Amino acid sequence: MENENVKYLIDMINKMNIKDKLRLAICMSQDKWSGLKFNTKENYEKFDNMLKSIDEEYRTTNINMAKYFNVMFAEAKLMESPVEQQNQVALYLFNSINLEK
Repeated sequence: MENENVKYLIDMINKMNIKDKLRLAICMSQDKWSGLKFNTKENYEKFDNMLKSIDEEYRTTNINMAKYFNVMFAEAKLMESPVEQQNQVALYLFNSINLEK
């Protein structure tokens, strides 16, 4: 069951465009709910700058991330997951972003 949850989240991430991947990474790297090893200021700043470089709306306005359903759904599923799974998915997401840039 645990592997199915990780696979489901990875499949969801694979269907996201780079902007949504970055939005999810920003949410994950700043939220206090998670026990992520990757929940750091440096990661937040990196993903924040990457998204600003490709998204005019994000760069120029204060965006309510809740309007991005896929991002919020993925974050909610992660919040329900054990810390080990959160870290697996975060590592996959962050590596996926690094491959796309």
